[in-house]
Amino acid sequence: MQLSEPTEQEIRERAHRLWEQAGKPEGREEEFWRAAQQELRNEDKSNTQRTPDTL
Repeated sequence: MQLSEPTEQEIRERAHRLWEQAGKPEGREEEFWRAAQQELRNEDKSNTQRTPDTL
């Protein structure tokens, strides 16, 4: 099973959330982008069978 790469939109949303949680520092966009990308990749590896959330 091949793991999918996170989409640009997923990375953007995660990076924005991380940036907000860090107090919205200026000039660290790349740092948050890389952190978001890594988090999403790690989640994908630990969650090889993605199932829809049930309510």
